[in-house]
Amino acid sequence: MDDPAEPLTNPEENPEENPKERLDRELIELLQGLRVAATGVQVLFAFLLTLPFSAGFNKIDEAGHWLFLVAVITAALASICLIAPATQHRILFRSGLKALLLRRANRLGVVGGIALAISMVCSTSLVVDTLTGLWPAMVIAAAIAALSAWLWFVQPLVSLLRARDEERDQSRDQGQSRDQ
Repeated sequence: MDDPAEPLTNPEENPEENPKERLDRELIELLQGLRVAATGVQVLFAFLLTLPFSAGFNKIDEAGHWLFLVAVITAALASICLIAPATQHRILFRSGLKALLLRRANRLGVVGGIALAISMVCSTSLVVDTLTGLWPAMVIAAAIAALSAWLWFVQPLVSLLRARDEERDQSRDQGQSRDQ
């Protein structure tokens, strides 16, 4: 939902910061984070794009070719998603749509992170399978998938849910104390 009327953060986070300043800060922070991620994706994508032209690529089996194909497509998707907010920022500059851009950039960053995780898992699987075999590749791929899922998505979502629960509990406690 691209509703700019919804608060983006807790206004009590910095009471001296007005909504426009908060929106500016949040957008700057988000774009900086996306720049870092986009650089990593571009390096991975460039590596993947050169792989078919290397001497040993024809030795990869059919499963390896599928891993490669998924890795390249998801690296391209991650690149598109992580670069899009900067491009949209340039197009929407001074349009008054900063809140919309912030929400959209946040969603694109999450989709880009998912695509990057898939590309990393497939790329690593392909390399490990080529060097050591299927079972080590599967174990390492599972470990990378689990680690990226936990650190990039699950852990922050758990933190967000806990913070919301605490906030709800505090609001309920304050309401009960007023009633007494």
